[in-house]
Amino acid sequence: MLIYLKVQNFALVNQLELEFDSGMSVISGETGAGKSIILDALGLCLGDRADVGFIGSRTDKAEIHATFELGTHSIGSKKAKSSQNDQAIAWLKERDLLTDDAECILRRVISKDGRSRGFINGAPSTIGDMKALGEMLIDIHSQHEHQSLLKKDTHRRLLDDYGNLSDKAQDVSELARQYHITLGTLEKITSASEERAAQFQLLSYQVGELDELAIEANEHVLLEQEQKQLNGAETILTNCHTAVEICSGGNSNGDGNIRDQLAHAIALLSRIDVPDLKPIIELFSSGQIQLEEAIADLERFAETFEADPARLQIVEARLSAIYETARKHRIQPAEIPEFHEKITTELDAISHSEEDISDLTARLAAQKSDYDRQATSLSKSRAKAAKKLETSVGKQLSKLGMTGATFKIDLKMRDAATPSVRGLEEIEFLISTNPGQTPRSLNKVASGGELSRISLAIQVVTADTSQVPTLIFDEVDVGIGGGIAEVVGSLLRKLGKKAQIVCVTHLPQVASQGHHHYLVTKAGTKKKVTTDLIALDETSRIEEIARMLGGIDLTQQSMAHAKEMFELAQTDT
Repeated sequence: MLIYLKVQNFALVNQLELEFDSGMSVISGETGAGKSIILDALGLCLGDRADVGFIGSRTDKAEIHATFELGTHSIGSKKAKSSQNDQAIAWLKERDLLTDDAECILRRVISKDGRSRGFINGAPSTIGDMKALGEMLIDIHSQHEHQSLLKKDTHRRLLDDYGNLSDKAQDVSELARQYHITLGTLEKITSASEERAAQFQLLSYQVGELDELAIEANEHVLLEQEQKQLNGAETILTNCHTAVEICSGGNSNGDGNIRDQLAHAIALLSRIDVPDLKPIIELFSSGQIQLEEAIADLERFAETFEADPARLQIVEARLSAIYETARKHRIQPAEIPEFHEKITTELDAISHSEEDISDLTARLAAQKSDYDRQATSLSKSRAKAAKKLETSVGKQLSKLGMTGATFKIDLKMRDAATPSVRGLEEIEFLISTNPGQTPRSLNKVASGGELSRISLAIQVVTADTSQVPTLIFDEVDVGIGGGIAEVVGSLLRKLGKKAQIVCVTHLPQVASQGHHHYLVTKAGTKKKVTTDLIALDETSRIEEIARMLGGIDLTQQSMAHAKEMFELAQTDT
């Protein structure tokens, strides 16, 4: 509920801070005092369009803060909690804007340069977000965009809440949503059948080709190494034989081979008895051993190594096939195995698409059957609830002086072939304000005052199931008086025990019913006029009611009448 409002430099208001409480709060004041200014300021926090004309004189900006409590509220010993608060809490939590104290602060700043900024719990926010959140927190019943009673979505919600059908409606909505998800998937698959057939043919050819080649990972690297070796077979054998000759045979100069020369060097050094030469002799001896092993290994390699022209042809043909495949698919040879696996998976998916279509078609039919069954049940329940709501609202309209009015709920069946998240019908509240007149849409028939009273009647009937924690009624008593005005006041007070009510009124019968009373005053000179809003104590309330009864001059008779009216209205608290 709304607990605090701060207005700075807005229209005729220089500085205003006001705390609101639960129950029914009345706002009154003389004509022209600026009662609507408070609602205009609050409307900006709820996403209304800004206008630099709202900014007070001698300042560069106007600023409005509205604080809402998202917890419980109570009147006397009774407590109530709006389920809409849960929705607002979830909305804030989803955007990481929820505070530990479960409060919501909406702030709006309008600058002279035409800029307008919005904030939710201190975070910069779009006006659209402020509007969306504001509709969860407060409903203003007057002739502007917060009149949710003119929206068909509100009609459906009120009827479902009244008939305790919200859970059933949510189930139907979810079934419709799932149906459309399945339908979208099925249409996506079937719409590309020709393209899928061509793709299947291409992938089948490519996979078959790669299956036949059966190229292994890094195969081309091993083949390149083998190719290099086979290409140099003759040179390899020549060099190996020459190396063996140098090490163990003679040479053209008659100098002997490396083996004999190394043995001769070791023999010469062994004859010298010098301790420092012993390590050197050991190294020569070690080298002699390694040389012998190397010569033996080289001779074995040369004896077993053979040139293989046939194998070379095979290797080169295989490499050629690998390179050609890589070029065809515009990839590197090393990427061929991974590419092979990828297109095999794609081919498998396309191969199973017909099975997918069959499965999706069966699922769609089952979902449609479930939807039809539950939506039909919901429609029957809505029809029963609509009859009860029509009767109850009709009785309240009679009490409010609209004896010739007829309230109807139109349940217009939509095309049942396509599941809708709203169910099988469009729901709209209709009204005729005169006997014999055909009921029509509220915004085409009802005047501002009538619309407020219709809204009041509906809100009183649906108070136990209402989701809106704060309701504001602006001049709901236009065009009425006497006993009807007293009925309006008592209904608002009754509604104030279920939700927070703020009522702007000029009738004493309504004002006397409030749990709290605020007075709008205007003062100043020809050069400067300001508007203020003050909370009244009991004595001041009686004086204001007396003024509303008899004018500016308070008489003993008007004061006595006001006191009697006030005390009688307050007897239920």
